Amino acid sequence: MYEQPVHHTNNGARGGVVAQGLGKRFGDLWALRDLDLSVAPGTVLGLLGHNGAGKTTAIRILTTLSQPTTGSASVAGLDVVGEAAAVRRRIGVASQQATVDGLMNARLNLEMVGRLHHLSKAEARRRADDLLERLDLTDAANRLVKTFSGGMRRRLDLAACLVSAPEVLFLDEPTTGLDPRSRNDLWEMLRDLVREGTTVILTTQYLEEADRLADDIVVLDHGVSVAHGTPEVLKSQIGNDRLDVKVSRVGELPLAADVLRGYSSKPPTFDEDLLTVSIALNDGTRLIDVVRTLDDAGVDAVDMNRREATLDDVFLTLTSPTRDADAPLDRQPESVPA
Repeated sequence: MYEQPVHHTNNGARGGVVAQGLGKRFGDLWALRDLDLSVAPGTVLGLLGHNGAGKTTAIRILTTLSQPTTGSASVAGLDVVGEAAAVRRRIGVASQQATVDGLMNARLNLEMVGRLHHLSKAEARRRADDLLERLDLTDAANRLVKTFSGGMRRRLDLAACLVSAPEVLFLDEPTTGLDPRSRNDLWEMLRDLVREGTTVILTTQYLEEADRLADDIVVLDHGVSVAHGTPEVLKSQIGNDRLDVKVSRVGELPLAADVLRGYSSKPPTFDEDLLTVSIALNDGTRLIDVVRTLDDAGVDAVDMNRREATLDDVFLTLTSPTRDADAPLDRQPESVPA
C-alpha cells in the first residue's frame, strides 16, 4: 500500500488526491494495476516511468477522461466516476499536446477559458493578463497563436490550465519543448502555486524536474508501482555513492560490468551510447582498488567518475524496457483509447 508522508498546508480548502487499487484493463492486457496514492493538499507528486509505464493512463483516470476497471479514486474530495463533472470544475490539466486555438490570439484564448469557467469578463481579462505576464507572453498577447513557436504554444497551454486557479493541477510532461529559461520560470510559478495550496501531479521525462519539484515520487514500470518515496529516500535505496566507468568500446561493457560487480551489492546499469557502466559502490571502496582490478582484467577504462546518485540512476535501476516472460502483467500502450 502506498502511503504519502503527511505535509502541512495553510490552505485547508484545497483538495488532495487519493487512489485505492486503481487499475485499467484493455481486453486481457493491463495498462495500470493496483495503484495506490495519497497526495496531501499543497504538495507535488511526481509520476515517473518509461513510455508505456502507465503514467498517462493514471492521469486520464484521475482527470475523468477514462474510467477505471478496478479500484476507486477521489480528487479534491470528489469521486472521479460518480462526481466527474464536479471534479472537472476543480482541476486544471496540461496534456502532452497543446490544446489552444491557433486561429485566436493568446489573450482571447485565455479569456475564453475564463468565461467557460464562469468568470466575469473583467476577471477573465485580469487572469489572462496576469498569466501572460508570468509566462513571458505579454508582447505576443495579440498575435494569432498559429504564428507561435512550439515553446510559446506550450507556455500558453499551461496558462490556459491555470486560468481557473484549480485546486488540483495535472501536468503531463509540461516542460517538453521549453527552453531552459522558460522551464525555470515555470518551476518557480509551480512553487508559488503549491505554497498557495494547489496540489500538483506531475509526469515528466526530465528527472531533474522531478528531483527539484516533487515532495514524493511514484515510479511505475509496466503499469505497476515499483517504488515510492521522497527523491532523497529513493536515491538512498539504490546506493547514493555511485561510480561511472567509461570504456573504449561497446564490447568491453560486459567484462567491465563483471569486474565491477565485486564492488557493489546491486546490479550495474549500462549506457551503450556513452560506453559507460554505473554501479552503487559498497561502503569503504577505494578507487585505486577498482582501477587495479579493471586493469588486471584487461578492461581499458578511459574515464572514471565517483558521484552522488541522481533520479536518473533510480529510473534506470528500477525500470526495464521489457518485462520477463513469466511476469504476471502484460504491457499495454498508454495511447489505447478508453
